[in-house]
Amino acid sequence: MARINLRPWREELRAERQKSFVTVLVGVLIISAGLSFLWYRYMEGQIETQNNRNSFLTTQISQLNEQIKEINELKKRREALIDRMRVIQDLQGKRPVIVRLFDELVRITPDGVFLEKLSRTNDAVAVTGVGESNSRISTFMRNLDQSDWFKDPSLSNVKTKPDSDSLRQFDLRVTEESPAVKEEGDKS
Repeated sequence: MARINLRPWREELRAERQKSFVTVLVGVLIISAGLSFLWYRYMEGQIETQNNRNSFLTTQISQLNEQIKEINELKKRREALIDRMRVIQDLQGKRPVIVRLFDELVRITPDGVFLEKLSRTNDAVAVTGVGESNSRISTFMRNLDQSDWFKDPSLSNVKTKPDSDSLRQFDLRVTEESPAVKEEGDKS
């Protein structure tokens, strides 16, 4: 007798294939979910690392900006100190100049000329005085012009002194010139 399998083997085969398909599908889904989770965690870690780097750079940049501000302040203080030193050196260098100017005035003032008032503004010196005659005032101006410490005398006013007929009152301006400056000008 022939054996006939009355079981629905095709449906069992189909059910078995469907079961294995679902098993494979679930396995693939689990593996893809696991890979997706790992990829997500890896990206989160990369983002966190980059954020940490960015915050580190931000703090370093702010520290460098503070240091730059300090350096700029130090530069300003240095420039101010250098300017002060220059002023002090100029004052130290010009300190004996006023003594030399008065000494030169005493030497070049001829007899019969008396200086009443001297005023100095920058390099200009205004002189008010009295002379016994116009020729003595002219001699004084020539002496000023020939001096190493003065140049360009200009007489602005000569008049007879009100309380004396023989004395002449005069006002003149002269420019102060240092011999050291003159020598530097000749070199160039």
